[in-house]
Amino acid sequence: MAAQNTTQTPHADTAPEPKAVRKAVAGSAMGNCIEWYDFGVFGFMPAILGQAFFNAGSTSEGALATFALLAVTFVIRPFGSFVLGPLGDKLGRQRVLALTVLIMSGSTFAIGLLPTWNQIGVWAAILVILLRGLQGFSAGGEYGGAATFIAEYAPSKRRGFFGSWLEFGTLAGFFLGASTVTLCTIILGDAAMQQWGWRIPFLIAGPLGLVGLWLRTKVEDTPLFKDLAVEHKVAKSPLKELITTNWKSILHLIGLVILLNVGDWILLGYIETYLKDQLGLEGNVPLLIIMGVILAMMIVIVPIGALSDRIGRKPLLVACCAGFLALPIPAFSLMEGSKTETGVNALMLAGGLAMLGGCLVLFLAVVASTLPAMFPTRVRYGAFSIGYNVSTAAFAGTAPYIVGSLVNVTGNTMWPAFYLMGAAAIAAVPVLLLPETNGLSLRGVVNSRQPVRKPRATPAPVTG
Repeated sequence: MAAQNTTQTPHADTAPEPKAVRKAVAGSAMGNCIEWYDFGVFGFMPAILGQAFFNAGSTSEGALATFALLAVTFVIRPFGSFVLGPLGDKLGRQRVLALTVLIMSGSTFAIGLLPTWNQIGVWAAILVILLRGLQGFSAGGEYGGAATFIAEYAPSKRRGFFGSWLEFGTLAGFFLGASTVTLCTIILGDAAMQQWGWRIPFLIAGPLGLVGLWLRTKVEDTPLFKDLAVEHKVAKSPLKELITTNWKSILHLIGLVILLNVGDWILLGYIETYLKDQLGLEGNVPLLIIMGVILAMMIVIVPIGALSDRIGRKPLLVACCAGFLALPIPAFSLMEGSKTETGVNALMLAGGLAMLGGCLVLFLAVVASTLPAMFPTRVRYGAFSIGYNVSTAAFAGTAPYIVGSLVNVTGNTMWPAFYLMGAAAIAAVPVLLLPETNGLSLRGVVNSRQPVRKPRATPAPVTG
């Protein structure tokens, strides 16, 4: 895979007001939170949803049916990225991001109103698949646009700090989804949750979407895009331009994001099923454990993002790959060893989860500050979105289903570890080829084939 390189041209940054930066970060993170709230709700009650929409006969069948639904709808995401990404480069980031948050929250809200299999039969499955497809289409333009929005607003020397808030929104969405499902289950009970209580988490997405829409309409488009518009340099055919001139960079990004997607969905999507099936944990305990892991990652992600502004993004990405190559087998062995005749050794279980979560958060903290720097402003939204979502469609939503199926078929509970290690081996290649972009202005990225270098300082005039 060809190394990703960028050239910087000397151009002074016009730093936006700190208040505008904070609004941009809040609007972007809120939209991402809503997206992952939806995924969190699906991931944290798969058995109930499998029974409601697919008439699954058992807990494991219900979970696999829901994981399959996640995998199918992830396939739609690249189509959304091919449409919405280039639109973001042509019409502006802010307009498209307002549209994506509206579609995402609206489709999630609508799922909460759907009749079940017991009421309308197979049409329940068809309708939920269609709505999940719509959600996946809008998500195809969400993350790339949100990361681009923050990166183009953030000061160059603090891009890691501000970018980390986007993935803070991701974790907050998962946490909110888990919290809502758990609270509803505790308050209503299992029987009521299976009958009608599962609708509540989906309906909550409605007001969340209105908040996200309000935040995104209260902030102007990014300074970099506005400069392009003023200078009449906005790409007329961004899709054609990004494919013909940036395809190597897109392939580079696809390889990079494999590890992020697999790590996200094994740790935050599959582990709940693992804790139930392999360790025998019951009731709300698995959800509470995952919520604890997410909360711990939320606490450290912003400091790690700020650290990347000091030491660079690449050392953290290298450490992430090394960790996922070395630690998954010890982590899952430690978790399996935590099971005893009387319960589970909490310290051993926490140790295994900490290994996985600690590796993943290194990537999460720097992804939104690293990947936008791979593309020039004219095609940044589209190129980022297409590369990210192609990788996501292939490796994210499919991960829980593939891993769960392999464990069920073979009886080998180490498949999640093997899958993580394989993803790390693939991602290590583009990570090692990735140039360091810490502190470099996104304004001057003009192509993707020459070595990165900082602008040379203008020599002081000789006097006397």
